[in-house]
This record gives sequence, structure tokens and C-alpha cells, in this order.
Amino acid sequence: MIDSPVRRLYGEFVNGANVGEIIVQLAVAAGAIALAFIVARAICSRVTLKRWQFGKGSFEPVAFALWSVAFTWIAKLVLARFQQSDGGPMEMILAVLIAWTFIRASAYVLGHVIPEGSLRRRLIRTVTWAAWIAVILHFTGLLPAVLSELDAHSIKVGKSEVTLLDVAQAAAALFFAVIFALWISRVTEGRVMAADSMDFTTRVVVTKVMKISIIVIAVFVALPIAGIDVTTLSIFSGAVGVGLGFGLQKIASNYVSGFIVLLDRSLRIGDVITVDGRRGEVKAIQARYTVIKGGDGVESIIPNEKLITDSVNHHTYSDPKVSVVIGVAISDDSDVDRACELLVDAAKKQRRVIADPPSAARVKQLTESGIELELTVWIEDPAAGEGDVRSDVLRQVLRSFKSSGIELARARRDVRVIATAEMPISTTKPTS
Repeated sequence: MIDSPVRRLYGEFVNGANVGEIIVQLAVAAGAIALAFIVARAICSRVTLKRWQFGKGSFEPVAFALWSVAFTWIAKLVLARFQQSDGGPMEMILAVLIAWTFIRASAYVLGHVIPEGSLRRRLIRTVTWAAWIAVILHFTGLLPAVLSELDAHSIKVGKSEVTLLDVAQAAAALFFAVIFALWISRVTEGRVMAADSMDFTTRVVVTKVMKISIIVIAVFVALPIAGIDVTTLSIFSGAVGVGLGFGLQKIASNYVSGFIVLLDRSLRIGDVITVDGRRGEVKAIQARYTVIKGGDGVESIIPNEKLITDSVNHHTYSDPKVSVVIGVAISDDSDVDRACELLVDAAKKQRRVIADPPSAARVKQLTESGIELELTVWIEDPAAGEGDVRSDVLRQVLRSFKSSGIELARARRDVRVIATAEMPISTTKPTS
């Protein structure tokens, strides 16, 4: 017969022994949990961390669970001086509280690390089931038997044998190590990104380097815990190096180029550039690619290698002011000087056109159809696009030209009829 806390507690109730002690333990546990609720509510209502974010949602449920475990454990130690509490309801309540705390802390951390979606929900559900199954196996006394059974079944890997228990422990160690590393990197990333004293690109570089370093350290710490010899990974690392040298060289080049772009600060979020025939505002600089949003709303994903190897037209590198050239053609009979004045006046009436540098109108060239004029205006918000500025200026120009009698150039077509020997000569006299 398997000895278990549930069986022992049931035997005590049936035999009527130590019923008073059981009631005392239940009362003390209830008091410890109530005290934990009051303390957690009081502390979380007074302590606020504005610059630090450790998880998803409020920390009060996690604090309540942690204080419940702490106060119940202290109460168990104090109660052990007066009565036998091992294997009683106090121990079972403490096991349930530990599992409950583990579930709440996992949901709090995973919500901060994993984006919203099915993956997060599946992970939280898996952690919840694993915690409660472990508690049930502990209560029923089957946990040692299950662990022994897993350790009895093994599979041969090379010259060594790996048991199912080793596989489970390795998977758990790697999972929690990676999640812990992602959590640490996410917390520090939020704090670094909130530091206004640092340049934005510097903050991005620091967070990316910190994230990669923490994950690598966590994996190398978790592997020995999982029973995996780190020295055996030398062959694998060599194979990865060969793969990077051949098939993955483009990917590696994009990652390296991304860090170079961030470190030399040649591009920043909000800059307006033209690369690979695409003009737009830099929205994001990732490790492998850069996102550029054009004036039409289309976002282009540019590999970082192109930003290093190709020529990039940077419209806001040292000065956010950019020029917009607008062409207008008028007829030969129109007053050129008056037309230039109206062009400049039309530019001055626009809200986005700045006064310094001043707008200027000039004659571009003379053509058969008319006189081509060119208006140059300056704006300091190129990320908003140039289409609206061109449209507003041209609409004002049309109104000004119409009121001043200045005609736009029109295509001239001359039709000439040349008589040939094959054409018949008309002898009919025109009628009057």
C-alpha cells in the first residue's frame, strides 16, 4: 500500500486522532493566507515602479501568492514546536500554495516575454497542468514511483544511454533557462529604452547585444545542469561555422550589417532615405532588416546588407530640410516676371513651406510649346511626404494665374496640306 499525505490525513480523520490539531493547522493556514492578502494589497498599493516593468499586468496576484507561501511556511515552523505538522494539512496546503505561486509567476513572466497569441496561451496551459499534476502525484504518493519509472526507461544515444527522466530534466532546464534569460533581457530592455540620456540608436544596440549575451550565457549554464557536456558542442559549432561560410553567408552579412548601421549611427528611426529605388521614412532597424515606410503607406523591408554596400540617399542626415521642385509651363505671350512672382507668393501661403531657405522661381528652359518655369520650395517634415505640398501649391498657382491672365502652355500642332501630282485638281467654282 502506497503511503501518501492524503491517506495519512484520511486515516487520522477515520480514527478520530489529532482532529483538534488538524483544525488548528487549517485555522493557522487560513490566517496566514489572510495576512498575506492584506500585506500584498498594502505594499502593491504604495510601491509603484514607473521605469521598470517585470511582467504582464499587476504584480499584486503574484505578491499575494508569494506572501502566502512565506507566511504559511513560517506558521508551519512555529506550529512544529507545539505539535506534529509533518504530513498534515499544513504541509498539503503549503504544496498547493507553492504550485499556485509557480503558476501565477509563470503567467506573469510569460505574458511579458511571449507576445499575445496561441503560443503564450499554450505555454501557460502547459505550465499549469504540469504544476497541478505534480501536486496530485505528491498527494497520492505516486511521484517517486513515476520518477523511478521514467528513470528505468532509456534510449541509446551514441555510446551512452539517456533515460526519459534525463530528457525531461534537460527539456525543463533549457526551457526555464531561456525563459529566464528572455525575461531578464526584456526587463533591462525596457529600462534602457526609457533612458533619455542615451541616443536612441545606442539604446537599440545595447538592448540587442544584451539580449543575445544573456541568452547565450543562460544556454551554456543550463546545458551542464541538464547533463549535456558543453565540450561536445565543438563539433556542432564547427559545422555551424562551415554553414555560415557557405549557405548562410547572406544572413550573417545582414546581421553584421545591422549592427554596423546601429553602431555608426548612419541611420536613425524617423530618417528619410532613398535606397534601392524606394523612398520613405525609417520605421524600424532590426538585426536582419530595416523597415522603410513610403508616402503611399507601403512598408518596404530592406536587407541591412544593402544599406552598407549600396548607395543610400539620406534626405535628413545632417539637416531635416529638403527641397521640393515644382514645374509649371506658361505660354510665350505671358508675363514671365509676373508668373515668377505669383509662384513665390503661392509657396508663401502654404503652411508646410518654410521661409528659410526662401522659395525661388526661375526659368528652366524655352520650348516650342511655351516657357517652362521651376519653383523650389523647402520643407522640414519630409516624412509627411511631398504630394500634399505639390498639390496645394499648384492649386494656388492655378487660381493666381487665372486671375492675372497668365495662360498655361499648350501643345502646338501645325497641319500643312501639300499638293502632289496624284491629287485631282478641282474645277468647281466656289458658290457665293
